[in-house]
Amino acid sequence: MPFKPWLKLYMILIRSSLQSRMQYKFNFILSTMLAAMIQIAEFLMVALVLYKFGAIRGWTVYELGYLFAIMTLSKTIYRSLASDVHHLENYLVEGQLDQLLTRPVPVLFALMTQNFRLMLGEILQGSFLLIWSMRHMMNSGQLHAMSIPYTLLMILSGATILFAIGLATASAGFWTTRIQELQTLTEDAAQTAAKYPLHIYPSWLKSFFLFVVPVGFVNYVPSLFILHGEYGLWLLLITVGVSLLLLILSLQFWSYGLSKYQSTGS
Repeated sequence: MPFKPWLKLYMILIRSSLQSRMQYKFNFILSTMLAAMIQIAEFLMVALVLYKFGAIRGWTVYELGYLFAIMTLSKTIYRSLASDVHHLENYLVEGQLDQLLTRPVPVLFALMTQNFRLMLGEILQGSFLLIWSMRHMMNSGQLHAMSIPYTLLMILSGATILFAIGLATASAGFWTTRIQELQTLTEDAAQTAAKYPLHIYPSWLKSFFLFVVPVGFVNYVPSLFILHGEYGLWLLLITVGVSLLLLILSLQFWSYGLSKYQSTGS
């Protein structure tokens, strides 16, 4: 099937999911405000520490805000477009995946369009933090105009990496069924840790976030070039290459896991 009909179908399903969520407008507005407040409070606590002590291993509050923003926006794109990939355990435990298997579309496609989440709070918070930090660094001469397209590419590749990690983690559920504890390690804890410069961690933990659960490629690795001019443009190209490689591997792992899935009716 050509790409255009798939895209049209995807937009129809996403619109239907959004319409169902907007039936509860007060809940949507409240959850948006709370999400933004939580994100802002988390960064403010770090900013207060930096205000008192100046920097963390040479990284200023604006650079740290940049890392926070990239991780937040990358995660928001992933969790908005593929929310129920993160909640595959519910489908496996409750047998809902069997319903998706009967639909005339790929299972992953059906899963990604089940419950679209417009994470407006995270979008607003991440965008504000990104603009605030980049504006200051551009005014100080640390960043130049090309940092804007570099940053947009960085966010897209970061979202791809997080999706790949999330999909691979979810695919493990075809064997284990329960994946919540694994997600705590590979997604929640890893993403929180990667909001900070990785070189503040011991070498073994830094290696873990680069080569085992590679969240370091979402923001830290490309920021070495964009913020500090280290290593050269090839560092950003490697990040994009890593994101594409992880996407391919995670899709293959998903397909293999799905072929081993034993439905609740088996």
